[in-house]
Amino acid sequence: MYIMMRKYEGVANPDEASKRIQQGFVPLISGMPGFIDYVWADLGGGQLLSVAIFDDQEHAKESNRLAAGWVELNLRSVLPNACQVEKGTVKARKSSRRARA
Repeated sequence: MYIMMRKYEGVANPDEASKRIQQGFVPLISGMPGFIDYVWADLGGGQLLSVAIFDDQEHAKESNRLAAGWVELNLRSVLPNACQVEKGTVKARKSSRRARA
């Protein structure tokens, strides 16, 4: 498994960004080949974090390209700054049976 994390800073309206992500981006990324999991989190202080897990590095990299393009077209006014991208191989993971889609 491979993880891609995108951190956005200087977000003036986190609620609007989150609404657009849930309605527009989540359906796209969750339909990608190799998709395992996606989380969008408000870290407070105008910081948002996206975490995507895919079955391999190539699918994860493709999700990053999709995210960059989608943000440019749909969130540029809400996410004005370039994001910081971190990535890596997942070495341990466990999900609760309570985890929901």
